Parts: sequence; C-alpha cells; structure tokens
Amino acid sequence: MADPSSYRPKPGDIPDCPGVYRFRDEHRRVIYVGKAKSLRQRLANYFQDLANLHPRTRSMVTTAASVEWTVVSTEVEALQLEYSWIKEFDPRFNVKYRDDKSYPYLAVTMNEEFPRVQVMRGHKKKGVRYFGPYGHAWAIRDTVDLLLRVFPVRTCSAGVFKNAARTGRPCLLGYIGKCSAPCVGRVSAEEHRELAEDFSDFMAGRTGTYLRRLEKQMTEAAEEMEYERAARLRDDIEALKKAMEKNAVVLADATDADLIAVAEDELEAAVQIFHVRGGRVRGQRGWVTDKVEDVTTGALVEHALQQLYGEESGDAVPKEVLVPALPEPLEPVQEWLAERRGSNVSLRIPQRGDKKALMETVQRNAQQGLVLHKTRRASDLTTRSRALEEIAEALDLDSAPLRIECYDISHLQGDDVVASMVVFEDGLQRKSEYRRFQIKGRAGDTRLWHGEGQDDVRSMHEVITRRFKRYLAEKERTGEWADGEDVPVDGSPDGLPDGAPDGPVGTLVEDDGRPKRFAYPPQLVVVDGGQPQVAAAQRALDELGIDDIAVCGLAKRLEEVWLPGEDDPVVLPRSSEGLYLLQRVRDEAHRFAITYQRTRRAKRFRSGPLDDVPGLGETRKQALIKHFGSVKRLRSATIDQICGVPGIGRKTAETIAAALAQAAPAAPAVNTATGEIMEDVEEAPPATTAGDAETPVSTSVPDDRRGQET
Repeated sequence: MADPSSYRPKPGDIPDCPGVYRFRDEHRRVIYVGKAKSLRQRLANYFQDLANLHPRTRSMVTTAASVEWTVVSTEVEALQLEYSWIKEFDPRFNVKYRDDKSYPYLAVTMNEEFPRVQVMRGHKKKGVRYFGPYGHAWAIRDTVDLLLRVFPVRTCSAGVFKNAARTGRPCLLGYIGKCSAPCVGRVSAEEHRELAEDFSDFMAGRTGTYLRRLEKQMTEAAEEMEYERAARLRDDIEALKKAMEKNAVVLADATDADLIAVAEDELEAAVQIFHVRGGRVRGQRGWVTDKVEDVTTGALVEHALQQLYGEESGDAVPKEVLVPALPEPLEPVQEWLAERRGSNVSLRIPQRGDKKALMETVQRNAQQGLVLHKTRRASDLTTRSRALEEIAEALDLDSAPLRIECYDISHLQGDDVVASMVVFEDGLQRKSEYRRFQIKGRAGDTRLWHGEGQDDVRSMHEVITRRFKRYLAEKERTGEWADGEDVPVDGSPDGLPDGAPDGPVGTLVEDDGRPKRFAYPPQLVVVDGGQPQVAAAQRALDELGIDDIAVCGLAKRLEEVWLPGEDDPVVLPRSSEGLYLLQRVRDEAHRFAITYQRTRRAKRFRSGPLDDVPGLGETRKQALIKHFGSVKRLRSATIDQICGVPGIGRKTAETIAAALAQAAPAAPAVNTATGEIMEDVEEAPPATTAGDAETPVSTSVPDDRRGQET
C-alpha cells in the first residue's frame, strides 16, 4: 500500500486550469482518469488525511504510485480527452458500463454499391445507417419481412449475391418479389440505391409522406381500373402500417429524443435508455456497472452520455436528451453533445406531461434491470460458494455460514416499532423462514423509549432475545437439552408476540397445524447497523448463554462490517462477492421490516370504533357507514334502526350499539378563528391522513440517521 504523500506533487507545480489527470500504479498502469475545471483544486482533494477520504477514493490513492496531468483549453476538450483515455486505458477505478448483452441493430450498408439490409452487432462502421438497438434479433427480422414487399432491398450476403450474378438466377426472395434482384440486373444500381434510401427514410420516422404517396398511387390505379396494381398497393400500405404498429406512439409531437434513467444502490448502478424517433420508441438498451468510485447520479449520467455518444455524430445524437439528474457542470457536457451533433442539444430533466410519464417507464425498466442483474448474479452456485468462503475468511469463522439470519428495526418517529428477521441458506433466500416482530418496549408499549438512550439498540436486544429464547425452548422440546435443565422461554405462544406471518412469503404452520418454531440456529447473525447494534445483539446472546453463533453488523453508509468488541471495522474489498451477499441480506431485511411497518401504520390510520365490534367484517361495516352516512349518526341510532341495515341481525345490532356507547365520541370541531364549538359537524368515516403518504425511508443507525421513518 503506497503512501500518497510519497508521490504528491508540489501545489505550485500543478496548473490552475482545465485538464485531465491520470493516476498510475507501481507498474505504470493507469488506474484512474479524471477531468477538472481546475487541476490544482481537484488534485488537492486527493492528497488529504486518508481518514477524510471516501473508502473507494482511499483505496485508489493508496494503490496509485504517481499522478500526471495534461492541460487543455476548455472543459469540453477535457471531457473529450477523458472519454478517449478511459476507452484507451480501461482504468480499474473508473465507472465502466458493461452491456448485459450485445444489442442488435438494423443496418443498411449505404457504403456498398448495392446496399444491403441486415442485422449487425458490435462496433458501428462508417457509411452504414443504423436503426435500433432492438431487444432481439427476431424483432428486426419481423420488421424487415414486412417492409421488403414495399422496399425490395437486397438482404443476401456477398457470396450469395456473387453466385446469383454468376449463374444469372436470383435467390428465392427475388422470385417471390421481396428482392428487386439487382444481382441479375432487374434494377440498376441507382434504382436499387433509391429503394435503400426510401427504406432508410421510412425507418427514420418519415412515414407519413410515403404512406400518402402510396395511397395516392392506389387511388389513381383504381380510377384507371388497374385493380391488380391497386390491390398490390393496398397490401403494401397495410404491411407498412403493421410495421408501424410495432412501435406505438409515446410522444404526440413526433419528438426525437433519448431518455436515460438510472437505478442504483451503494455498490452497483443500472442505466436504461429508450431511443424515441418520430414520437415512437425505436430502440432500447441497458447497462450495469460496479460503482468503483464514489459518484453521484449526475456523474453516472455523464458517464452514460460518454458511453452512448462518444462514437456518434450527426443525427445519431438527438435534439433532446432527457435525464433523471443533470451533470455538474452542465455547460461543458451540452457543448460536447452539440459538437457531436452539429447543432444545439437540449439536456434536461422532464417535469410534466408525456415526457415525464415516459421517463417513469424508463426508470421502472432500469430498476427491473438492476434487480434482474442481482438475481442472475446471486443464482450462480460458484459465486455463492465464493461469497460464503469470503465471509468466513473475513470474519474468522470455522466454516462457511450456510444459514445467515439478518435483523432490522423499523419505525416512524417512534410509533409502530417493528423488526424483521430474514433467512438466507446457502446464499439464497429462504422466505418460508422469515419472521417479523412487534417491539414490546415496556409494559406492552409499542412506542420506543424516548429519552432513555439508543432506541434501536434496545429494540435489537429485545428481538435477538426473543428469537433465541424460542430456539432454546425448541431445543428442550426436542430433547436436545438434559431433563430438568432450566430454559428461559418467551411467554408468547408462537414465538411471534403480536406479530403475524407475511402472507406472500409462506406458511408458519406444520403439517399437524401447530405453529412452526425457531428450530434451527444460524451460523451467522447479521444486524443492520454499526457498533451499538452489534454490541446489543452479542449481549443478548451472552445473556442466554449462546456462544456458538457469530455476530456482525453492516453499516449502510460506508458498507463496513463491524464485529463485537472491535474498535475498527472489517473492510471487505469492493469487488468482494462476500460483501455483495451481505448487502443483499441486509437490504432484504430492510425491505421486509419497512413493508410490515407501513402495513401496520396504514391499518392504524384506517381504524375506527367499528373495528372493536366482534364478528363485524369489512362488508357489513361499509354497509353501516353507507346506510347512516357517518359513525356519529350510527351512534345515535336505535337498535331497531340498525337492524334495518341488510345483513345486520338484532344480536349484532345490540353488540354494535353497546360497542359504540363504550367508545369515546370524537372531540367536537372548533372554529379556530372564533373559538366557536361547531355542534352540527358530523363525524365522518376514517380518512387517509398525511401519514399514509409514502416517504423516503432508511434504517436508523446512530451514526447515520437520515430519515424519520426507519
């Protein structure tokens, strides 16, 4: 590990002007390329106390052995040079998007004497017009098959073309009218090139003019009683319309634009691009990258723009590029795009209307792409095995942790405090083993203990204690404990006090109908948080006398792994599969806890006095409210009047009346301007409150408390 001060240049040696810099390792390999408006200010940021640097930046500067720079005139030149060097040197610490596949394009080889329509992948060639990219090659072939009857352009390879020219016989497409057969001289090179240009214009979105021309020719043929020609033109028009239907109109103003969306987490980012031409989605592609450097969403967008347009020019760069966040500074990127296109390019965030709605669709695709990438990565057996081995080595475990349990606490400003437990076995989710808890607190209070220390720490201690008390009780029940040995047991009958199974994840009952128990111990307990949460979990296990289960915590802010009793965290390598698995486990526990907390919160906001009436279901509650108009009118109704509601018998009506009489009536409304009590205001049915609004959430950790809901 190199000391950055050993190769730090003197401040006076670094120019205070735009430029591009390169960090090299001891073998002179370029490991990072960056650009700056002021080289002096930017490079000074790297040579400061290592404790103040982001872990990824710290890893880069300690790997490097030297730094060098190149001065340029403008920030636009710096952007261009940065892209060229990243492409040339492939630095390990730069963001590099990788395609999850090689996307096919529909290509027209206008650089040949007889242009050919074909599917192409890989690098683009000069003189070839490209359309797409498409998700699948068969989508291109379907489109081409529909258009060839109208634009019979050559599709055969050079060998087939030369063989047909030598024998004087065209291929099958020439005989059925889907090729103009220039190989045997049916059309001249100029006529064939015109067909290729018409084909390209149609694919580029200029469809209206050509369709109107065909419709006019069809009408003229019918008037001249050339019915066979008119029928052929009619079929051509239908084929073109069918090809157009494959790309639905998404922007009514025939916009040419590219929409870029980014979905990211702490370790990876997925980019999704929709290419809209003539108001229609003409292509789509997606990339995934490891975030080997500490970058913002705007920086990810800038890297995506470089990847997308670095080799493009002219119309391949659209007039409008819509993004989720703007790069900073914005002006050099816009100037660079304008140079690539040859005219102004609008780079902006859509705020309203169809473009914003389409951007939301692109964002959903980006999120799905990130989830799919994670799923594929997690499903690989070799990768999972390596991840478990790396965790065992990093945490100094005797063997790989085949069963991992992770716990997370969630609440909203101290209310509806819940916890989640998720289980991964052999690196895969075991959803039937998931559990969730309501935090009891003291004397059954479901609020956190405000003013008494770290609330999440107390909650974590309670959850770990309750879970492993159930484990010890199960060991005694199955005979693994000696007779007469005293085993502490939680008082709840099912190990899930006040909690309930999460419906979609599986059943919590055995074949005989009894609740499942916490029968299997994990090899590793992971808690969402840092030192305090880890210490609380370890203390709970120590109090129960359990000493054969390892404990660690994953702090979200810097992805550090904390061990009990250690002052410094374990920092797993950025490319570590073990870190990736721990992150998946932690994120799943967070998702499970948040889902349960929001469910309980929504249920609390929707509750009312009728919820306490035994045997009264949702349908009959709605019928009562609909009949009387409000709970206040229902409370003042007689038993006979309540019996008048369909489905309500006299016994049920008496139960309802008794329950409403015991329930405290709603406080009278007060006019805040005059202080007048408004007696005639009726109590309305429970309504959704502001608390139901979805808000950004994050798991609360003492050293990284970013939101109220955790």
